[in-house]
Amino acid sequence: MKIAFVGKGGSGKTTLSSLFIRHLAALGAPVVAIDADINQHLGPALGLDEDDAATLPALGAHLPEIKEYLRGTNPRISSADTMIKTTPPGHGSRLLRVAEENPVYAACARTVRLDDGEVRLLVTGPFTESDLGVACYHSKVGAVELCLNHLVDGRDEYVVVDMTAGSDSFASGMFTRFDMTFLVAEPTRKGVGVYRQYKEYARDFDVALRVVGNKVRDADDLAFLRDEVGDDLFATVGHSDWVRAMEKGRPPRFELLEEPNRLALRALHEAADASYEGRDWTRYTHQMVHFHLKNAESWGNERTGTDLAAQIDPNFVLDESLITKAASAPGIPVGVRQAPDGRLRSTPANVR
Repeated sequence: MKIAFVGKGGSGKTTLSSLFIRHLAALGAPVVAIDADINQHLGPALGLDEDDAATLPALGAHLPEIKEYLRGTNPRISSADTMIKTTPPGHGSRLLRVAEENPVYAACARTVRLDDGEVRLLVTGPFTESDLGVACYHSKVGAVELCLNHLVDGRDEYVVVDMTAGSDSFASGMFTRFDMTFLVAEPTRKGVGVYRQYKEYARDFDVALRVVGNKVRDADDLAFLRDEVGDDLFATVGHSDWVRAMEKGRPPRFELLEEPNRLALRALHEAADASYEGRDWTRYTHQMVHFHLKNAESWGNERTGTDLAAQIDPNFVLDESLITKAASAPGIPVGVRQAPDGRLRSTPANVR
């Protein structure tokens, strides 16, 4: 399941995403955690000290290698240089899975050990001095979008992404890449303003959106959120001494998190799992193609000198059926199979 946490800067989305990650890890679930916010705070929220967090390898810094790996033997992609952040997979592409070893994880992921489990953590990387005046942060998160486009995940395994603040997620198609989006809102006009903006943008793309009220202190705060958000208000989180200790760098064991907040995390988990039944891989693939064509027309074709529409494989649908034993053989790109003569053959998307 792919799950996003979004919200206004300072709303607590990083804190809540880190608590949710800890909750999943404590249950023994396989988790890939991704910090897609240019302000890199997820690592420290998961217990890394600032020095260790600063040395995490950046996805953006490894983008050429990521592209080369994901391209695989896809005949529609002439070179890794022609891939952009929205390039969709096709037959011959290598896909990523949550619980596997691969060169992308080897280069970019680091294992973070928590009280009762561990997670793989990937980060976009911070904005650096060399980026000033010549790049925007969207180029940093492009590696995350490309990886999500090539990721096949199944039931009871999780990818949790701490997204960029506010409505900046809509600068790309990444906001459609999730089974469930939790919008963290404070009981303030600015907090619910981001909710309205997000819901308006997401309406045409069937984005599953739930609002989590944060920093809810009393009945008045709760009533404000109910008046402004209505039925989209799914859960609330109040003051937490555990979170305050975590922010000081001295978190107690996770099992000591306050029971009301633990109940909220369980509710988020149940909502995310329930969305599995509504998965539509065909729609998901079509949305990838939609945003790829938009990016190709607006800037991609000119920048790469290539007709990027030709990268689209009309007979390919990203689907869990592509997770097969044959596809997991070392050196064999997912989406192809190895014939007895040793040659690679295309595997139709509907083969199970």
